[in-house]
Amino acid sequence: MPANKKYLTTSPWQRFAKITAGILGGYLVSMSFHMALTSWISATNIIITSAFTGFILWATLMVVAFIAKNGWKIWGLYILTTLLFSSILYLGTLYNPLV
Repeated sequence: MPANKKYLTTSPWQRFAKITAGILGGYLVSMSFHMALTSWISATNIIITSAFTGFILWATLMVVAFIAKNGWKIWGLYILTTLLFSSILYLGTLYNPLV
């Protein structure tokens, strides 16, 4: 059964933004999240579990990007989230360098 045309994205720029946000943005968010965790928790445990949880988080973020109405807002949200996790990573390495 084909999809209803009124629910599909007609703009090629929105389609491009959703596809790239889902693939690239979701990957950046999921990896920055796990890297931020390694700066505060034992890195060995996080690296072992990130093989599974990283894929689950990435797939979830990809679905969220395609459900959203505006791909550029999702890009903004993913960039802000990545910057937040990167700052947590920076603070973790600054205040807790031996973990």
